[in-house]
Amino acid sequence: MNNLIYDCIVIGGGQSGLAAAYFLQQAKRSFILLEKSEVHLGSWANYYDSLTLFSPAAYSSLPGLAFPGGANVYPRRDEVVQYLKSYAATFKFPIYSGQEVIKVDKEGNIYTVHTLSGEQFGTRSIISASGAFVNPHIPEIPGMDHFKGEILHAKDYRNEDEFKNKRIIVVGGGNSAVQIAVELARVAHVTIASRSPIKFKPQVIAGKDIHFWLTILRLDQSTWGKRLLQKSSDGILDTGIYKNAIDQGKPDAKPMFKSFTENGIVWTEHTHEDVDVVIFATGYIPNFEYLSGLNILNSSGIPLKQSAENIHYVGIPWQTSFASATIRGSGKDAKEAVRSLVKKL
Repeated sequence: MNNLIYDCIVIGGGQSGLAAAYFLQQAKRSFILLEKSEVHLGSWANYYDSLTLFSPAAYSSLPGLAFPGGANVYPRRDEVVQYLKSYAATFKFPIYSGQEVIKVDKEGNIYTVHTLSGEQFGTRSIISASGAFVNPHIPEIPGMDHFKGEILHAKDYRNEDEFKNKRIIVVGGGNSAVQIAVELARVAHVTIASRSPIKFKPQVIAGKDIHFWLTILRLDQSTWGKRLLQKSSDGILDTGIYKNAIDQGKPDAKPMFKSFTENGIVWTEHTHEDVDVVIFATGYIPNFEYLSGLNILNSSGIPLKQSAENIHYVGIPWQTSFASATIRGSGKDAKEAVRSLVKKL
């Protein structure tokens, strides 16, 4: 075991963990960041090739370092991966790669963080930044076990190359579902299946990206603004590309199917259709299992709102604002977490 006792250990080296590291460094606290990957920081490198941010580069920066590009540039996956690497290198954060955290226990006021490689690290506090987009959620649907086609989650999708001329159903009504379905529709027959009709919201209003208005009006930085945005958060930001594609049937959209059969699915109108592939873009489940021994998670694995422990979280949707769990909102979430953490040290 490393005999040093840190002020804080950050678990997870993605955008939220790096933002937390920035504020810990600014506060002159001793810390390390544990990242399970040997090569990359966070989950971005594992997403599909064409993934594009819905916030322009000018509104997608972590604290202290501007994201290259302007208000009309929407960064793609590889640009985000490179930016995170540059960010970590710029501030020279103490990052320990290849350290997947499997358990945290506590004796007195000191937490011991255990990793899969057998390392142990002591700390007075923890920031959990292990991500809301790691453990894929695939709902149970009747007949799924008997389906002979391919079932995968959006987490495992990369590009359209292996899906040419196949019959594909993409399940979900969010950003990833629409991006993947529109991409695949260039080479295959694709349908988006969702429980509710897909809603679109304008990405650009009066010539400005919506993130300009959110910023200048401070809508996601006030309590009333947060409530307003929560009520209207349904929908996909779109410049018109995705809605036009669906209106043209490339892909088409239908209500969620009822069940699987051996060779396909059964739609709500009781019609059967043969299908080759079903891709679930149905979100993720919490990734805090390593904290389960501290009795600070509810039965669903979600952190309890009230806890005496000096353990804090970043990267959780709607944590402090509409932008929480996105690269744009990581800085605000991290600043609040570090401020609260320091008060308890």
